[in-house]
Amino acid sequence: MPAPSSPTALVTGGNRGIGRAICEGLVERGLQVVLGSRDEANGEAAARPLREAGGTVHVETIDVAEPDSIAACADRLASNDVAVDVLVNNAGVYPTNNALDATPDQLDHAWTVNARGPWLLTQAFVPGMIDRGYGRVVNMSSGSGSFGEGLDPEHAAYAASKSALNALTLTLDQTLPEGPDVKANAMCPGWVHTRMGGEQAPRTPEEGADTALWLATLPADGPSGGFFRDRERIPW
Repeated sequence: MPAPSSPTALVTGGNRGIGRAICEGLVERGLQVVLGSRDEANGEAAARPLREAGGTVHVETIDVAEPDSIAACADRLASNDVAVDVLVNNAGVYPTNNALDATPDQLDHAWTVNARGPWLLTQAFVPGMIDRGYGRVVNMSSGSGSFGEGLDPEHAAYAASKSALNALTLTLDQTLPEGPDVKANAMCPGWVHTRMGGEQAPRTPEEGADTALWLATLPADGPSGGFFRDRERIPW
């Protein structure tokens, strides 16, 4: 089934950093954007220039660490007849500590935001993609969660949670039925100059967003079930 003429994308953590750059890039590509933000005022501030540039941007208050917040967001969108065609699981946290020093709170926070939240969002929106015959899921992962590239021992909870997100990507891809044009991929943005990445990071948010934008707008013959950086496959 062909893609909708103007697909709608939900981007979590869309109010700043890479998420904000993804929203801007999607608007430039003609998509309608649901900008997810924990804080409504921050979300509206990020959305305003995108609207002024002619984009269709709706702000949704959503905390991916809270299942009730995810469910409420899905209910609001459904009640307003908004179908999510593209899901970009971008929101994330980056706790510092090695495997011996990581605290229970850090473990819980990394898991709920980086892995469980995307999992629940997938359950909320992918069935509709399958029913409509089209969808794209983009999971913002990291090379720090790659066994092939080497897990990051100084950010153990982060690395483990991103490995879990990679596992979600693979199991989701294996679960998708044949027929509908629904794809699920993970990507690493590289080391990006954001609040999470720090001032020494060499990449801009726009450079970090590029692969996510590519995956969000893949053609029907594009890949699914892959892990990418700079539009090239990297090892799990």
